[in-house]
Amino acid sequence: MRAEASPVARIGTLLADAGWTAILHRSVRVTLASATGFYVFLYGLDEPVLALYALFAPIALGLLSAVPGSGRQRAEVMLKALPVGLALVALGTALAVRTWAAVLGMLVVGFLLAFAAVAGPRPAGAAPGLQLFYILACFPPYAPQTLGLRLAGLSTGVVLLALCEVVLLPQPGGRTYRSGVARAVAIAGDTLAGRVRLPPEALRAEGERLRLSVFPPAERPAGPGRAVRGLAQAGSAARRLLEQLAHLTETGHLHHLLGGGHRHSDRASRWLVPQVAARCAESAAALRTGRVAPVPQRLDEAIGAFQRMRMRQGARTGAEGPGVVAVLRRQAALLGVAESVRALEISVRVGLDGRRTAPIEPRELFWYTNAPTARLWVRRFAGNMTLRSVQLHNALRIALALGAARLVAGSLDLTHGFWVLLAVLTLSRTTVGQTWAAVRQAVAGNLVGAVAAGALLIGLGEHTDAYAAILAPGMLIAFSVGPLLGIAWAQALFTLVVATAFAQITPATWRLAEARIVDVVTGSLIGLLCALLAWPSGARREVRRTMATLLHACASLIRATAAALAAVPPGSAPPPSTSHALHRMRLAESAYAQFRSEPAARAAAGADWHGVLIAAHQILLGAHWLPRFDLPATALPPDAARRAWADARAAAGTVDRLAALCDGERPPPEVARTEGAPAPTPPLVTLVDLEVWLTSLTAQLSRAEAGLPGATGPHGRGR
Repeated sequence: MRAEASPVARIGTLLADAGWTAILHRSVRVTLASATGFYVFLYGLDEPVLALYALFAPIALGLLSAVPGSGRQRAEVMLKALPVGLALVALGTALAVRTWAAVLGMLVVGFLLAFAAVAGPRPAGAAPGLQLFYILACFPPYAPQTLGLRLAGLSTGVVLLALCEVVLLPQPGGRTYRSGVARAVAIAGDTLAGRVRLPPEALRAEGERLRLSVFPPAERPAGPGRAVRGLAQAGSAARRLLEQLAHLTETGHLHHLLGGGHRHSDRASRWLVPQVAARCAESAAALRTGRVAPVPQRLDEAIGAFQRMRMRQGARTGAEGPGVVAVLRRQAALLGVAESVRALEISVRVGLDGRRTAPIEPRELFWYTNAPTARLWVRRFAGNMTLRSVQLHNALRIALALGAARLVAGSLDLTHGFWVLLAVLTLSRTTVGQTWAAVRQAVAGNLVGAVAAGALLIGLGEHTDAYAAILAPGMLIAFSVGPLLGIAWAQALFTLVVATAFAQITPATWRLAEARIVDVVTGSLIGLLCALLAWPSGARREVRRTMATLLHACASLIRATAAALAAVPPGSAPPPSTSHALHRMRLAESAYAQFRSEPAARAAAGADWHGVLIAAHQILLGAHWLPRFDLPATALPPDAARRAWADARAAAGTVDRLAALCDGERPPPEVARTEGAPAPTPPLVTLVDLEVWLTSLTAQLSRAEAGLPGATGPHGRGR
C-alpha cells in the first residue's frame, strides 16, 4: 500500500498550485483586520466586548464565508452585508434573555440566511458569516447594555476587512461570463459567415467553455434581476447555437448552406444566412463593448419572410423539383439556428440594458423582460418554496441543525456554547457521507488542538503579554496552512487561535480546551444527526425526481405542439404553454448543479443529466417557434396530419420512457415512428420542419437514455 504523504510534502504539492497564493493573501488580510481591532480595543481602550466582536467579524466574513469576486467586489459585498450583520447582532442580543427565544430566532435566521442562496452566489457566500453574527450575540450573558459596544466592534472589524480587501494584496478579477459569451457568439458568427471552418468537436468544446462551473462564482449569472437573467439566457442560446452548428457540420448541411454543393436554387437560405451571421457579429460586439445598438435589429421579420419564401418555393417546385426534401430539411435546420440567434440577440440586449421593455414574443420565454423588479425577486423565492427544491432542503436542514444546537447548548448551559453552533455551521454538508467525513476529521483535529492548547495554557499561565505576542502569527499560520492541509489541521490550528484569544480576555485554564472539545463534539453529533434525517442523499435522488417531472412536462409540450400545427382550421388550437415546464427546468438545473458538487455524482457518472437538460431546452424552444413560424396557411391533408401525430406520439413516448427511467420505474414500450410511411406530395414545409425537430430530439434523447440505469434499448446498457 502506498504510504500517505507527509504534511510537509502535501504543503509542497499544494504550493505548486496557483491557488495557494489566494489562500495566503486572504490569511494576511483577515489576520491584519482581526488583530488590529482586537489589540487596539483590548489593550488600547480596555474594552473586551469591542475586542471580541472586532476579532470575529473579519474571521466570519473573510474566512468562514466564501464571498466570491475580486477584492473590490468582495469589499462591496461585505459593506452591504454590514447593516444586516448589525441587525442580527441586535436581534441576538435581545433574544438572549431566554433560551426558547434564542432558539426560535435561530430557526428563523438560520432558514432565511441559508435560503438566500437562491438570490445568487454573493448572498450565498456571505450567509455563513452573517449566521455567526447572530450566534455570537444570542448566547448569555444577557447584556443589552453592551449592544452599542457590540455594534461598534462589529462595524470596525468589517470596515477594516473591507479596507484590506481593496488595498492589501487584493484578489484579482476572474474571466467574466459576458466575455465568454462574446467569444462563443463571435465564433458562431464567423462560422456562419464562412470565415472559419471548425470541426464539430471544436464547436462543442467552445460551448463547454460556457458551463457555469468554468467561471468564478462571482461571475456566474445566477441572480433574479433582469440583466442577470438576460445574460444567463444569452449564454444558453450561445451554447445551443454552437451545438446546432456542430450538428450541421456533421450532416454536411452547413457546407451546402455556405455555398458548397448543389443548392437547388435555395434562394431563401442564401438570403437568410448572411443576416443570421450579421446578427451574431452585432451581438458579439455589443457584449465586448457593453453597449447595444440604439435600434434593435431583430430577426422576427426576417424569419417570417424566410418561411414565406420557402412556402412559395415549395409550391412552385412541387414533386418534380430535384432534392426538394433535402433542401427543405436544410432550411428547417437553418430555421432552428435563426431562432437561436433571435433569442440570443434579445437576451443580449436585456442583459446589457437591464431595464423593463415592452412584452417580447414568446412572452413565456421572455416574461422577465417586462416584469417589475419586486416580481422577479418574489418569483425566484416562491419558485423554490417546494419540496422539489434543493435550496429549500439545504435551508431547512441548516436551520433545524442550528436551532437544535442552540437548544442543547442553552439547556445544558455549555461553556462557550456558541462553539456548538459554529461546529454545525462549518461541518454541515449536503449529504450524510460528506458530513460524516468532515466530522471525523474535525473531531480528530480538535482533539490534537485541545491537547496543544491545554499545554499552552498550562505553560503560559496568566502571562497575557505572551498570548498577545503569539496571537497574530498563530492566526496567520492557522488561516493559511489550515485550508491547505484540510479540515483536521484547520480545526486543530483554529483551536489554538481561539484559546490564545480568550486567554487574553478572561483568565483561562486548560479547561477552556476541554470545553471546546465538548462543544465541537456536541455540534458535530447534532449536525450528523440532522444530515442523517434530512435528505441524507443530497441531490442524488432529487435530481432524478426533478428530471422526471421535467420530462413529463416536455412530453406534453411535444403533443401540444403537434396539435397546434395539425389543428383544423389552422390556428384554432392554442399554442402550448411552457410556463410549467420552465419552472420544472429551473428546479432540475438547481438540483443538477448541486449534484455535480457532491461525491454521489461520481458514483452515477453514467447518467447523462446534462444531456437531458439540453434535450429539454430543445423541446421548450421548438414548442415556441414551430407554432409561431410554421403554422400552415391551410389545414394539413389527413395523411400528413396523421403522420405528424404519429411522429409526435413516438417522440413523446421516448420522453416518457426517459422520465420513467429517471424515476426508477418500468418504462412503457417504445412507440413506432413512421419512417416507412410515404411522404406527402408535394412535400410540406410544416411537416418537414416538425420531422427535423423530432428526429434531432429523438437522437439526443436516445443518447441520454443510454446512460441511465435500467436502459434496455439499442443504446442502453441494461443496468
